[in-house]
Amino acid sequence: MRPLAAGAALSAAFCTTALTAAAQTSDLVSHNAFRVCADPANLPMSDEAGAGYENKLAELMAAKLDLPVAYTWYPMATGFIRNTLRANRCDVVMGYAQGHEMVLNTNHYMTSAYTLIVPRDSDLAEVTQLSDARLKDKRIGIVAGSPPATHMAHNGLMTRAKPYSLMVDRRYESPTVDMLEDLSSGDIDAAILWGPIGGPLVKQGYPAFKVTPLMQETLPPRLFFRITMGVRQGEKVWARKLNSQIRRNRAEIDALLIEAGVPLLNDMGTALYGEE
Repeated sequence: MRPLAAGAALSAAFCTTALTAAAQTSDLVSHNAFRVCADPANLPMSDEAGAGYENKLAELMAAKLDLPVAYTWYPMATGFIRNTLRANRCDVVMGYAQGHEMVLNTNHYMTSAYTLIVPRDSDLAEVTQLSDARLKDKRIGIVAGSPPATHMAHNGLMTRAKPYSLMVDRRYESPTVDMLEDLSSGDIDAAILWGPIGGPLVKQGYPAFKVTPLMQETLPPRLFFRITMGVRQGEKVWARKLNSQIRRNRAEIDALLIEAGVPLLNDMGTALYGEE
């Protein structure tokens, strides 16, 4: 091949590669800030004051990327992704369940599960499964429509259950806090909450409660989930960049989540993380 022809071929190959990368990463991802979509009143995960553990995770990732954090605030309810990430007002959601089609998931940075929360001094303190006979005739708080509700129905626990709303604007109401307050007052005997919500809330304000991850349920639906960061569909280069940061900073991420009180499980949801 003549030098001129060879140069043209290399140039064409370079341009093809560059165009492919551009198509994957999109010009929509900011180079000036780590732009995060978050709920302004969703503690223990996020709030406008930056007190949530997802706020701290955003700060960690931004520092590793040498960027400032910039937030787009929107309640974590119907329309959240459509009005934030898909509207190009931000570039990442800090916590999103693996496999959800509305976003492109990064690699997961934690695995956690729904938990049973009871007073430490109650007769339910050693319960680890929803099939346990000690739960019969107990009044259990459950978020309506959440996966553990199906298990409660399988085990005949719904008759006396107290339901709490799933999709709410946390600026105006907080069913998870209401559930823990009802447990404190004795209105319910036990509470079932998603571990990354219940664990930190108990650590922050309810030291008399015990949090037990529900790792031994054998029937579907599963009660553990791998949590990722979510980016816009098609932005594979951006996702890979975040994957690299998740991999290289796993120890710091784990420490941040453990300090917050999040119950961490192994990837298969069968044991506490580090105790396999």
